[in-house]
Amino acid sequence: MCRNKLHWLLVLFVLLVAWPGRAANTNSIIWNTAADNVTADVHGEPLWPLLEDIARQTGWHIFVEPDAARNVDVKFSDLTSGEALKKLLGDLNYAFVPKTNEASQLYVFLTRRENATRMVTAAPTKQKHVLNQLLVKVKPGTDIEALAKSVGAKIEWRDDKQGIYLLQFKDEAGMEAAMSLLKDNPNVEAVGYNYIYDPPPNPKSIVSPTASLDSLADLKLDPNAASDPCHPIVALLDTQVQPLDSQLSQFVMDSISVVGDTGPANSSGITHGTAMLKTMLEAASQQSRTIGFKVLPVQVFDSSDQSTTSTLMAGMMAAYEHGATVFNMSLGGTEDSPIFDSFVRQLLAKGVVVFAAAGNQPVSSPTFPAAIRGVNAVTALGAPGKLASYANFGNFVEMALPGASVVYQNGQAYVVQGTSPATAYATGVAAGYKGVNCDTWGQIQGMMEQRFPVPR
Repeated sequence: MCRNKLHWLLVLFVLLVAWPGRAANTNSIIWNTAADNVTADVHGEPLWPLLEDIARQTGWHIFVEPDAARNVDVKFSDLTSGEALKKLLGDLNYAFVPKTNEASQLYVFLTRRENATRMVTAAPTKQKHVLNQLLVKVKPGTDIEALAKSVGAKIEWRDDKQGIYLLQFKDEAGMEAAMSLLKDNPNVEAVGYNYIYDPPPNPKSIVSPTASLDSLADLKLDPNAASDPCHPIVALLDTQVQPLDSQLSQFVMDSISVVGDTGPANSSGITHGTAMLKTMLEAASQQSRTIGFKVLPVQVFDSSDQSTTSTLMAGMMAAYEHGATVFNMSLGGTEDSPIFDSFVRQLLAKGVVVFAAAGNQPVSSPTFPAAIRGVNAVTALGAPGKLASYANFGNFVEMALPGASVVYQNGQAYVVQGTSPATAYATGVAAGYKGVNCDTWGQIQGMMEQRFPVPR
């Protein structure tokens, strides 16, 4: 059996087996939809926030009769969803309507199901921001030094071309006071927090009979790669990429970092960045065994695997200045930053193509930068034609690709799951197709939306 077929059979196996869901951080319910397993420790919680949390973790559309009320006080572990609902909802009636290609529905009511008309909104958890910092975008000609001094701040980072600056304050009180002043300043176009992006998921080692077979072993680099518009440079904005063997290193440019020197990557295991790089090349290999692009690794996560809005902008600008025209962003956050939006749109206007992860909550509310107009938002399939149980959905999502990737490092097989590898698949397919056919990006994006539709 050929290496590629072995690889994709293993990926399919990972997609079809149960995979633990991610617990919410804000309550004591862990709802594993993939394994149909629920654990809860809830004391005196009102019905509405409880249902909001269930909607956030399951992706269900939940409707409630307006007068329905209950304070929930239960503790249990390892129940099925049906058993858990009986415990959580008590004397309330409910009807669960499973759906195949869209979100399942839960109706909670006192009298009749038809009276459950109030929809529960699964609001995402608020994204954290860096304390004592603000991002500000100013109009051309503004004296930023004087502006920063007037609000008691120093300039921590700057992009004079875009008129974007990161201001550092002594404390939160000073920052909040400055926020109000800057919003009213006629020279300020926008002001907002410097949001924190959490670490992407770590690849997990697995036992595989094919672990010694790396399907990338016989790839060849097109001699024209990264030398003309048909052979792009792809920026991988991610965690650190580990040293590669001589065969794979031909596809990769020297890494750049916008988070300083974080030291050598851990030699044991595999980083998220390395896994995304190999996923991208694997996807491109399905187009042709000769790859017509090079990858520029850009480290935007620091030694604690944390990134921020300002770091992402610095990384994207560095990538663009190094010639990258395709960006893979297997990352995202829940908060919309007008400054970041404007920055991304300016890069898109320069011809940059961006693929970004839709998120793993699963909810229909937008994730950024995926939801910025013009960015290719990618969600994950859990099985052919079906969204993964963890995958975000909604009107902003444009394509869906496999949500699990099997990669190899030092003879060991690893799997990484989520909309992160789905995004790397999308980027690899698009860049690989560009290198083979040299269609316009508009044609390629249209082709991918048809080839990889989002299940509805």
